[in-house]
Amino acid sequence: MQVPLQITFRNMDSSEALEAEIRKRIDKLAKKHEMLVSCRVVVEAPPQHRRKGGLYKIRIDMTCPEGKVAVNREPPVEHHAHEDVYVALRDAVNAAEKQLAGFTERRKGYVKVHEEAPVGRITFLSPIEDYGRITTADNREVYFHRNSVLNEDFDTLTIGMAVTFHEEEGDHGPQASTVKVEK
Repeated sequence: MQVPLQITFRNMDSSEALEAEIRKRIDKLAKKHEMLVSCRVVVEAPPQHRRKGGLYKIRIDMTCPEGKVAVNREPPVEHHAHEDVYVALRDAVNAAEKQLAGFTERRKGYVKVHEEAPVGRITFLSPIEDYGRITTADNREVYFHRNSVLNEDFDTLTIGMAVTFHEEEGDHGPQASTVKVEK
């Protein structure tokens, strides 16, 4: 990391053992995700009057070239595991790890990018036989069935409506597996 790790304790005295554990876990993250620029960890103990049975809150803010990672572990009251500060820390670091892994996957191009659904216009409808045809921008005809229409009732469709669809190969040529009317 380019900026030294910052650790802050709230509602509690600093602990060498806890600070060592935080440094160990963040160093491990920094080695795995070399693009990490800075990291700040805030450990907040339960308020003084609720010290017994209260839940620790951990906030981790990290900066890397791809963006910022912010983890604010404030578990529900019924989540008693976070009465132990080390469990709360583990869960917060795991959440930060998942976000950093997402950045790494996007940077390396591992994230699947979905193609935009093709656009066309309804050019034929046969309500009696429950099907229609879509003409695409490149003048191809694509068959669709009544059951393929998602966000409209088949009986309300009209010729000329703009639609997006997912095309697949059918028994008799291209057909749309899903059809959505453009609004």
